[in-house]
Amino acid sequence: MLKKGDQFPKFKLENQNGDIISNETLKGSKAVIYFYPRDNTPTCTTEACDFRDNLSYFNKLDTQVYGISGDTKKKHQNFSNKLNLNFDLLIDEDYQLSNEVGVYQLKKSFGKESMGIVRTTFVLDENGIIIDVIEKVKVKSQMEELKAILG
Repeated sequence: MLKKGDQFPKFKLENQNGDIISNETLKGSKAVIYFYPRDNTPTCTTEACDFRDNLSYFNKLDTQVYGISGDTKKKHQNFSNKLNLNFDLLIDEDYQLSNEVGVYQLKKSFGKESMGIVRTTFVLDENGIIIDVIEKVKVKSQMEELKAILG
């Protein structure tokens, strides 16, 4: 798992509209990149809505917000439209970036083990250096944690 002080890896991912987002897109402003398991599940919906409802706070701090999961472009489009999301969802269908940052892990749910994304949020500075990592995110308290990190 990447940690505070590490350089966020180079990436190029498509968003829900087919635009390419990369490290170059992030340069010059801070970024919050949150990895989540799946579109249209209760906790992931709550998390996305929290980011949507707090986006003006992040904008004031010149901080971009991106959500990343392994869902398809179509699922991201539906999820984004349904919730009127005002930030990009990035597609990591092959889990390459999720693997690289260390959030694609063996998970246990209802006694079953399977590989998947462990809900994790990275906060990056203007140069792509990780300022902080929130591991095993608790959605109810995540916004307070992010506001404390970003000041």
